[in-house]
Amino acid sequence: MIRATRLNQEPFYINSDLIEFIEETPDTVVTMASGRKLVVREKIDTIVDEIVAFRRRIYGVSPETSEVT
Repeated sequence: MIRATRLNQEPFYINSDLIEFIEETPDTVVTMASGRKLVVREKIDTIVDEIVAFRRRIYGVSPETSEVT
């Protein structure tokens, strides 16, 4: 799960495994596998960085070496 922020400043969490795609139009819109669209304050790069960090924590990959620990 990654943390995101709604336009009204409320934080919430997204299951990153269910994200189908992300676009900026100019707001960032996260489209889920279900078809539901979530508008968030974060930019695409921030969302991607959050997903990478989350998966590194889950799979035990060190960001310095990119090796599984």
